Amino acid sequence: IKQLTQGDWEVSSVYGFSNDGKYIYISGNKENAISFDTYKINIETAEITRLSSENGSHQAYFHAFDKYFIDVYSNTNTPARYNLCDTNGKIIKTILDSKNPLEEYNLGEMSIGTLKAADGKTDLYYRLITPPDFDKNKKYPAIIYVYGGPHAQLIVDRWMGGASGWEYYMAQNGYVMLTIDNRGSANRGMEFESVIHRQMGVEEAADQMQGVEFLRNLGYIDMERLGVHGWSYGGFMTITLMTKHNDIFKVGVAGGPVTDWKYYEIMYCERYMDSPQDNPEGFEQTSLLNKTQDLIGRLMVIHGAIDNIVVWQHSLDFVNECIKNKVLVDYFVYPRHEHNVRGYDRIHLMRTITRYFDDHLK
Repeated sequence: IKQLTQGDWEVSSVYGFSNDGKYIYISGNKENAISFDTYKINIETAEITRLSSENGSHQAYFHAFDKYFIDVYSNTNTPARYNLCDTNGKIIKTILDSKNPLEEYNLGEMSIGTLKAADGKTDLYYRLITPPDFDKNKKYPAIIYVYGGPHAQLIVDRWMGGASGWEYYMAQNGYVMLTIDNRGSANRGMEFESVIHRQMGVEEAADQMQGVEFLRNLGYIDMERLGVHGWSYGGFMTITLMTKHNDIFKVGVAGGPVTDWKYYEIMYCERYMDSPQDNPEGFEQTSLLNKTQDLIGRLMVIHGAIDNIVVWQHSLDFVNECIKNKVLVDYFVYPRHEHNVRGYDRIHLMRTITRYFDDHLK
């Protein structure tokens, strides 16, 4: 037994072995943290060969590990491309080369870059979208779209930079949209992710505030009109930022938020927080139920009534604490939806979120 890979990158998938047992095929972000390529590794020498020729995010589908695979990828300039390749990475044929489906739309400019984390040394990737009629001499409201937790990476070298259509839509309507993959998020290694251990929400919020300073230094953001939105862990982060930095964030929309980690599923929560008995200070520090009195801005909480992941009790208890403390909060429930709002009703959800920002931030 020996180690085949090393260095500051992650293996995201293992596709399998060549039929002769000499090579193993993998996916990883060896070139940079936001791109994923297909590699083959010589098991005897540990030599790594990159098989994907274009920059971007690749997914490989192997037919026979000694002959061919289909390389499916996109990047910020390429919607989707399917290539038939041999196992040395040579492109045999392009099966699909998608046209830009948004070519006729006047979209804002998207850029990806890095800024320093709150520790002063770690690079964090950000995605910034500006309005299509951008004028640096104007002042724009800004919204930070956040997730921030493990198992997710929002900034990637793929079509639209990994952003949702809603983010581009909001930019079309005059907002600057910012997203940051803070420490604790996925695909940056154990040290990067483990800063959240026993204190979920602490270092993540500190890194998001680095994004606030980034916006401030741009010079064209109206810092009196700063909003934040996220779902699930992002909902938890939204309320965390709205209460911990209530002098900064004016409007927030928190969807399906965790409000106290002791209510969350054990196999996830105790992996990062340990148990409430072993880490009472951590659970107390990160609970949002004891922070409602710190809420000053306009906050809407949205929840699916049959959410079986972040159960309804999270937001119900938060609203109840708001009532106890005479704190005003807006609340919307989707009676027949689980942890997120899918299907046709998602149109209603996005209209609700958009109108809330338009009413209170624009």
